[in-house]
Amino acid sequence: MQATLGRYAFALAPLAAAALWGGMYVVSKWGFALVPPVTLGFLRVALGAAALWLVLAARGGPAPSRDEWATFAALGGWVTLTVATQFVGTELTNASQGSLLTVLTPVFTVALGALVLGERVTATKAAGMTVAGVGTAVVLAGQYDLASIAAGNLLGVGLLLVGSAAWAGYTVWGLRAVRRHGALRAATYSSLASVPMLGILSAGELWYLGRSPADLPLTVESAGAVLYLGLASTAAAWFLWYKGLEYVSAGTVAAFFFAQPAVGAALGAALLGEALGSGFLAGGALMAVGIWTVSRERADPADEASDPAAG
Repeated sequence: MQATLGRYAFALAPLAAAALWGGMYVVSKWGFALVPPVTLGFLRVALGAAALWLVLAARGGPAPSRDEWATFAALGGWVTLTVATQFVGTELTNASQGSLLTVLTPVFTVALGALVLGERVTATKAAGMTVAGVGTAVVLAGQYDLASIAAGNLLGVGLLLVGSAAWAGYTVWGLRAVRRHGALRAATYSSLASVPMLGILSAGELWYLGRSPADLPLTVESAGAVLYLGLASTAAAWFLWYKGLEYVSAGTVAAFFFAQPAVGAALGAALLGEALGSGFLAGGALMAVGIWTVSRERADPADEASDPAAG
């Protein structure tokens, strides 16, 4: 049983991460608006980084060297940019505009993987990504009014685009760190490196809003949101996402990101009583076919070429 799970960890890990991120849709219904966006992002990452560090400390191992900290600090910069732009952009936009994150992140990741790591975009991978993207669009069209993407706050849309590209950067530039240090170590120290960066941005946000940390509401909703964001969608999901990079290319892992809206819609129906869109089943089927097609390409030569341990 363990050998079977190990063989499919490349698919199970990022798929589980996408499922946890899909749950963020439900969490937002329970009190995202109670805490300013950048401060919420800071609390999320601080809690997630602490949880990852406790797990890593329990397993033991050397502390990072100065050169390693430089790598983790750079990845922490990608984390900071992702969280800040994603959360502020989400606050400024509507649900359909927020779906840009799901659709564009895999595209940016495949493009960066090809440009930075030299990963091959084969016809099979391109076809799989296209089918998965169409399936995602069908699911989103059933849940939101996609015509409203062009309306509303253009700054928010721009921030969401930056957030999508930034997470692609964290994925692509994190691949070598994951192959050298392992998923847990890379996720832990990159998260820790981002905490002071987000802390500074959070302090600036609270100052701009004329609020102090003591003013933040401590309610069941706000506490539950921070706990889920920190422990599930950060500590667990970021480790699982990087775990996939131990096995396959960044572009292959990126395909599993398409599963996020389907999980979010299913959880919304199960926990909030919301109706699933008319295209949910058809879109979900297309998404599954596309992801399966991409995941078959495990033996991409770029995987070995970008692995520091290879050669």
